[in-house]
Amino acid sequence: MTKEFHFPFIQVRIGRFLFLLISILLLFVVRPFLEGYIGIGILLEVFFSFILISGAYAVSRKKYLFIIGLLLGIAAFVTRWSTHFVQTSSLPLVGNSFMIVFFVYVTINLLSYLFSEREVTADVIMAAVCGYIFIGLIWAFVFSVIEALQPGSFRLVEGQTTEVANFTYYSFVTQTTLGYGDITPLTAPARSISLLEAIIGQLYLAVLIARLVGIHISQSSGR
Repeated sequence: MTKEFHFPFIQVRIGRFLFLLISILLLFVVRPFLEGYIGIGILLEVFFSFILISGAYAVSRKKYLFIIGLLLGIAAFVTRWSTHFVQTSSLPLVGNSFMIVFFVYVTINLLSYLFSEREVTADVIMAAVCGYIFIGLIWAFVFSVIEALQPGSFRLVEGQTTEVANFTYYSFVTQTTLGYGDITPLTAPARSISLLEAIIGQLYLAVLIARLVGIHISQSSGR
């Protein structure tokens, strides 16, 4: 059953996935225009913090799912923010690893929700969009971890750093099979993971859209 938030005194109902979608859109739409005023590292942490909070809320269909998501989110939140105060070489790697675990957990719950629903609603569509974007974010942190464990796994444009922001861009370029070529994988693990993301990105669209269209046709016939 879809959990909804009701604004008092007005007839507006917001499903739990809308908060998550708004947090994700802030990361992609608002952040680039603020980079000149606030450090890119701090900006990323702020927007990722919004995603962690709304992601935990998005999996709150059952209490135990919410608690697990909240604990993973807190672990990722603490380790990511700690990198700005504690100068330890291994801390960013730990933080990125927690982010991967959190995003994987939320994505699995999103897919479970999507494949259990028998009706196409606005919340289902938003969950599908969030799931697609979360796959891209998972791979962004995976690429960051690969580069940290094996420096030189990717060739970046001169002046670019190995921050998560650049790997987020590369991840979605790979997932959508655009392939601009400004960032390229050099090692076997990097190439293999990049290929896997491209395949999963296309399969996600093909399988999920086919399912949603099928459900919608069934709904229309029933009505």
